[in-house]
Amino acid sequence: MTQEDYKELLPNIPTEPGIYKYMSEDGTILYVGKAKNIRKRIGSYFGAKKNQLFKTRSLVRNAHHLEFTVVDSEQDALLLENTLIKKFQPRYNVNLKDAKTYTYLCIKKERFPRVFFTRKVYKDGSIYLGPYTSKFRVKILLEIIKKLFTLRNCTLKLTEENIQKGKFKVCLQYHIKQCKGPCVGLESEEQYNATIQQIHNILKGNFKPVRDYLNSMMALYAERMEFELANDLKIKLELLEDHQAKSTVVSNTIEDVDIFAIKDEEKKAYVTYLKIVNGVLINTDTIELEKNLNLEIEGLLQFAIDNLRTKFNSIAPEIVVPFEIQTIDEGIKVTIPARGEKRNLLDLAEKNLKYYVLQMKKDKATRMKKETSAERILKTLQSDLQMDTLPFHIECFDNSNIQGTNPVASCVVFKNARPSKKDYRKFNIKTVEGPDDFASMREVVFRRYKRLKEEGQNLPQLVIIDGGKGQLSSAMKIIRELGLEDKITLIGIAKRLEEIYFHDDPIPIYINKKSESLKLIQQLRNEAHRFAISFHRDQRSKNMIGTELTHIPGVGEKTATLLLSNYGSVAKVREQSRAELEKHVGKNLAKKVFDYFHHGEEE
Repeated sequence: MTQEDYKELLPNIPTEPGIYKYMSEDGTILYVGKAKNIRKRIGSYFGAKKNQLFKTRSLVRNAHHLEFTVVDSEQDALLLENTLIKKFQPRYNVNLKDAKTYTYLCIKKERFPRVFFTRKVYKDGSIYLGPYTSKFRVKILLEIIKKLFTLRNCTLKLTEENIQKGKFKVCLQYHIKQCKGPCVGLESEEQYNATIQQIHNILKGNFKPVRDYLNSMMALYAERMEFELANDLKIKLELLEDHQAKSTVVSNTIEDVDIFAIKDEEKKAYVTYLKIVNGVLINTDTIELEKNLNLEIEGLLQFAIDNLRTKFNSIAPEIVVPFEIQTIDEGIKVTIPARGEKRNLLDLAEKNLKYYVLQMKKDKATRMKKETSAERILKTLQSDLQMDTLPFHIECFDNSNIQGTNPVASCVVFKNARPSKKDYRKFNIKTVEGPDDFASMREVVFRRYKRLKEEGQNLPQLVIIDGGKGQLSSAMKIIRELGLEDKITLIGIAKRLEEIYFHDDPIPIYINKKSESLKLIQQLRNEAHRFAISFHRDQRSKNMIGTELTHIPGVGEKTATLLLSNYGSVAKVREQSRAELEKHVGKNLAKKVFDYFHHGEEE
């Protein structure tokens, strides 16, 4: 994304708290971030670049567009950010620390289940409740549970057979009255499971019986004048109730539910979907529907619901919608909330939908503007070159060498008047010795279009050769041999006066210097030259390393690298005695290196 892209996007960026996603062109999430004010946070990425990390600059440069999800609070944004990072593992979030992994309470699926906190969720049939943002709060919950109920904390395999055979003995936990001894049959499975059900009710928010119990215990301690214990129970009860605070991201009253909001326009409709699983917002999506005939808004929403639930494999028994609809599955409960937490979630979906539609319209206007500009340039180029077809796909070739050394060539590709860098190609010249640009051009043009032809790939409408009549004639010879003369328009551009040559016309044409079509041709030529020079420089640098050492008979790249790593330069190697060289490369190679530099002289 560029500064110009950001300025166009700015009016539609929400100022509420939420998360933002930097997306690649193919829809991959590059980065997920949270913000109290999304607009201010996004602005920080496009401010002064002096103090920006390289990672930040790289993220902005590689991003294609931004997406937002608005929530009600910073804590909601924090939890949603964590959920998305764990699910999609974006490239630029790889440094997320374990300290930001939230805690869950687990009721293990086993005989005489254990209750413990964990940071990892496994699909093992156990019940996981959370996530919790505070480990302290989870510890308080576990402490309350341990004070109210006696549960085992051992990892023994308490099968009925093992207990009957007497394989276990009671441990210290039994003697200090923290366990009732199910391992030796002193507590039945039914009694233990009844306790687990009460714990599950507490964690799910159904804690009225527990409150009554705590109140009775506090009254008892007060009668006994044990005010410290009574106050301790009061503090724990307040913490437990505080934990039950509602949240749109973590909810103890809403389990599995799908939220849908719709915006109906003249030709299109948009539907936003929030997927809630175990009270956690785990996914969002928005789809665009083309309206067909007189399809009513109810029918559009029904179609979208079926599509989105199938796409996300949702089995939620309840859906929340803004108006009455008939669902395909009669077993699904349809809720139209007027108030409460579900109404808040529906408002949240509608808020996100509003921002999505605004951004879609802005993107469409920008895209149409760019497409119109590209179409105008290509039509001008088509007219200037008198082509039969619009040159949507253009390729340009350039050679690079220094007095025939390390000869290379480049091919750059433009589509819709813009660089398509994934299609760029570079070539090492294989069949030409010495500085022969004509032969080099023949080789790369042959290799490029022979392969495209054999693989059945799309051919360019226009091919540009960086050079005059000589290079153009060499390329045209290959185009004819491959039978592509009628499928490709071939031109050459001379650098001095920017003349445009055709293979069958000795007189060049001159395009107006201010013409957009000539600027496009120059852009292609300059890009091909830059790409070729860059590749040639890389190849030359590789070949210069250890060149003199590898000229010594019997000395290869590994030996040369070893010597250079120990002595730093060829000059330093030259100064070493044979005995010194033997320490690193052995007697035979040391003799060869020493003799090469000293012409067989004795030490």
